[in-house]
Amino acid sequence: MNEQPYTRREFMGRSLAVVSTAATIPAFVQRSAFAIEQPDSVRHTAQRPGVPEDRILVVVQLGGGNDGLNTIVPYGTDDYYQMRPQLAVPRGEVLKLNGADGIGLHPQLNSLMRLYDDGLVAAIQGVGYPNPNRSHFKSMDIWHTGEPRRGQGYGWLGRYFDNTCEGAPDPNLCVAVGDQAPLAAQGAKVQPVAFQDERLFRWAGSDLHDDVAASYERINRAGPVEDVAEGSTASFLMRTALDAQVSSDRIRAAARTAPLVNYPRDQMGQSLKMVGSMIRAGLPTRVYYTSMSGFDTHAGQQWRHGNLLRQFSAAVAALYRDLKRQGNEKRVLIMSFSEFGRRVRENASGGTDHGTAAPMFLIGAPVRGGVHGGHPSLTQLDDNGDLKYHTDFRQVYAAILERWMGTDSAAILNGRFKALNVIAADRSA
Repeated sequence: MNEQPYTRREFMGRSLAVVSTAATIPAFVQRSAFAIEQPDSVRHTAQRPGVPEDRILVVVQLGGGNDGLNTIVPYGTDDYYQMRPQLAVPRGEVLKLNGADGIGLHPQLNSLMRLYDDGLVAAIQGVGYPNPNRSHFKSMDIWHTGEPRRGQGYGWLGRYFDNTCEGAPDPNLCVAVGDQAPLAAQGAKVQPVAFQDERLFRWAGSDLHDDVAASYERINRAGPVEDVAEGSTASFLMRTALDAQVSSDRIRAAARTAPLVNYPRDQMGQSLKMVGSMIRAGLPTRVYYTSMSGFDTHAGQQWRHGNLLRQFSAAVAALYRDLKRQGNEKRVLIMSFSEFGRRVRENASGGTDHGTAAPMFLIGAPVRGGVHGGHPSLTQLDDNGDLKYHTDFRQVYAAILERWMGTDSAAILNGRFKALNVIAADRSA
């Protein structure tokens, strides 16, 4: 697979003379500019046979490096309390996990715990990759691209779209709720639509190339223009302008749909509220991408980290309740990840520094609930004094791609990785 070697920061820095009012680049606008000289290359989306079109993936990125040891807490070992005399969660406060001796959840994850007790949470321990990188940008690039050696190229979800769609994909295949579009969903043919607030998302025709803007104005003034030859650049531009306007209007209307349950009023809650509304509205979106920041807890971690976990837990639980009320809970798989974990030992500032292996969560009706994989050893550490991972994150990606999204993962992940048995096919029908 020939890929353009750029990183997440380089992707964020790339620009056309086009923007949305949320300072992001919608896929349909980007594709329009690229295809001005090749209008015949644009065709309708055709999904490949065997790919389940009704299944949805919701990604929740925990930015900054979530402290895995205080998320899934090894309360059964004294080493944890010796290495974290200030930050360790007291044994009596840990939410003890059924079927998993000596480990439990942080007490602020009580909403997630209720989902776990209902068999709706797969807690995957010790996730990482070879030769871990402790730079936020580089490690996030690695997770987004699925390329531990380089951390460059297109995103793993972008490659999924490229490999499962023929022609120019639907501009709504991936919607990212946030102030920037994720590299994970960037492909050769696809860029995610991204916006932070439905009131700020619209197709900004006046910011486009003059030819596109002029075509858009002609459509608005006169409707279809008779003197434009089918297949010409002008015809393509006008179709693109109209498609862009319709797509943005549809997404805005969907995001405004009232939810069926109450969501938290914080940023994570409101982001997932929009996701739930768009799912209820029946958009053709296959992937929704959200993120929350603040997990880089070098100092004053105890309260900060607990508050972040509470927001994450409550927002995800609200989304699941909403999906269940909609009757869509079996269609949606939720995945959470962070770029790395934290050091085993607390630092002198009441925090933790950049570490390695950390847990992931898969949440929803399709999962095989419970704890997957053993907790990393607190005594057999790597040369830097960090946890050793035992599950490659690409094994989780492979499970999602093969058992949920219905595609061969090898071409997308540039290699064969054994898919974890974390998705119950009989529960996702």
